[in-house]
Amino acid sequence: MRRAVCPGSFDPVTYGHLDIIKRASAHFDEVVVAVFINSTKQSLFTVEERIEMIKETTKELPNIKVDSWSGLTVEYCKQNKIDVITKGLRAVSDFDYELQQAQVNLQAGVDTMFMATDPAHSFLSSSLVKELAKYNGDISKMVPPSVQAALASKLK
Repeated sequence: MRRAVCPGSFDPVTYGHLDIIKRASAHFDEVVVAVFINSTKQSLFTVEERIEMIKETTKELPNIKVDSWSGLTVEYCKQNKIDVITKGLRAVSDFDYELQQAQVNLQAGVDTMFMATDPAHSFLSSSLVKELAKYNGDISKMVPPSVQAALASKLK
């Protein structure tokens, strides 16, 4: 079985994330969307809330599994017998950093598959979505309705 992991903080999941997840699901038998716990970041949503949002927004994709992890992505891959990491790239600045990570992970036997972000989502980030939502900006083209409702509820 061909398996890949799609790691991220997903705080919250956006249409940009979902585009990469959906496209990766077409290439692998199973894609594990791994919500990574980053102690250096202040998250708006709990890990459990982020997992639920991802499950809700990917329910039409039967080969998606959602999990969480704290630590190195390559260690998650080793523990779960996954040999491919999928990542979306928005800009050249993403590539420089991601390439270095991919080369280190390759030394550990884990390959990385980069996918160019759909241009419609190239500007999108979870931070931008949260900032706009905080000030009642229109995020309807950035996140699914269920995520938009979760943001509205959380930011009350």
